[in-house]
Amino acid sequence: MTPLARRLGLEAPIFAFTRSPEVVVEVCRAGGLGVLGAINLTAEQLDEALTFIDEHVGDKPYGVDTVMPMKYAGRGQDFSMDQLKALITPAHTAFVDKLLEDHGVAALPDDYARKGEDLLGWSLERGREHVEVSLRHRPKLIANALGTPPADVVDKAHQHGILVAALCGKVKQAVRHEEAGLDIIVAQGWEAGGHTGEIAGMVLCPEVVDAVGDTPVLMAGGIGSGRQMAAALCLGAQGVWTGSIWLTTREHLDYNPEIVVRKLLAASSEDTVRSRAISGKPARQLKTAWTEAWASEESPGYLPIPLMWMVQAEAVERIYHHGCEALAGSPVGQIVGRMNEVQSTADVMAELIDGCRAALARVGTP
Repeated sequence: MTPLARRLGLEAPIFAFTRSPEVVVEVCRAGGLGVLGAINLTAEQLDEALTFIDEHVGDKPYGVDTVMPMKYAGRGQDFSMDQLKALITPAHTAFVDKLLEDHGVAALPDDYARKGEDLLGWSLERGREHVEVSLRHRPKLIANALGTPPADVVDKAHQHGILVAALCGKVKQAVRHEEAGLDIIVAQGWEAGGHTGEIAGMVLCPEVVDAVGDTPVLMAGGIGSGRQMAAALCLGAQGVWTGSIWLTTREHLDYNPEIVVRKLLAASSEDTVRSRAISGKPARQLKTAWTEAWASEESPGYLPIPLMWMVQAEAVERIYHHGCEALAGSPVGQIVGRMNEVQSTADVMAELIDGCRAALARVGTP
């Protein structure tokens, strides 16, 4: 058991990022700390999700992950949705339209009710909104996925007895987090799914541990077994930050289209790519005809946050609705090669814990 795990009252130093409130609950019940990803949620949806967690998690601790990026189009300006959309060039819109046409993806039916938003939570304003909603509930951790949280957010969380974490892909980012008074730093290697840097976790984690003194570090990226968890602890981490491995758990199936789940289960560790095709920032995801098209010579180039998502939001729903396998994708790390069957969250937790204990026991044997 690590000092951070004891501080939070955990039975195992496993932090699980997920969009599924059900996964959060099951991870917490199994002794870890589930962290709800809020980027795709409105304030009302987040409030509903956290209410569900509060009602089912008992007295177990949990967390919330939001995004408060340091750089994005329109930061510091009172841009309306129409003004943001005006920043998207006709070339980008035409490129998406042609890509869908080339793959036979029709328009959405007239009676189709959009499930997502054209503007996800990639803004300081939405991140602050998520934090305010979270403070009306009882999380023990608030994490920021992109950059150092603003000082007032850190102070307000601390006033409510909530720890603050942030992800990093470089040592200089970790130092900036430490200087800002953050309680936990997540060293995310390039193997990880979603936004990630260029340094592998085996190199990054000990560098960050050495750079930030007594501030606890979690290792993220490529962790899907107890052996990998044990390696993280041996590198000086006080726990592991996991994400991709929950995408194919039984409790997460309702949060991804069936076509995406099938592709995740069939993928190998070679079937991901670090691409700007989701948000405009490098993010590891399934390698698809979509990512290949945006990297081609015909591509008009990537847009910055949040415009890159805005230009494709409806297209993604069309791809899922019509079941276009070639274009369907998902953020996921290289650990996807181990995700070849649907398991319960409880079983994944048990494998992580038991495998870690066994690995550490082997290391401790003369």
